[in-house]
Amino acid sequence: MMDSREIAQRRSKARHLAVQALYQWQISDTDSADLLAQFHQDEGMAKAEGEYFDAIIRGCLADTAALKGIFDAFLDRPEVQLDPVERAILLVGTWEMRERLDVPWRVVLDEAVSLAHRFGAEDSHRFINAVLDKASVELRAVERKAAGKS
Repeated sequence: MMDSREIAQRRSKARHLAVQALYQWQISDTDSADLLAQFHQDEGMAKAEGEYFDAIIRGCLADTAALKGIFDAFLDRPEVQLDPVERAILLVGTWEMRERLDVPWRVVLDEAVSLAHRFGAEDSHRFINAVLDKASVELRAVERKAAGKS
């Protein structure tokens, strides 16, 4: 049985792979079934929570327009001008904020910032943090209020 730290590490790896998959999807318009199959063959998947990865990809691809609509309100430029890496991270973070209430909003934010540090441009982590923090006010109002962060 996995402890909470191992679960967190496996989910972190799932997010990492999901950003890569969503980047690829944006660049090549790969079919979702092919994308899932390809990434499940990736050697990194052994360290990831595969079901979480699948949920992220399916959720983001099934509801891309709605997710973009949520974070678009907090952008400092038109969504079409986003770098594909930034867009992928925002899709994952927004989906997780909206759909995975079992994951604390601060964890979603920290994971997204970490992904931006790893994959994004020099200051993209600040941009990602600002956008998702503002989105969390809307998507996680109850949780933020309970934490004293309205």
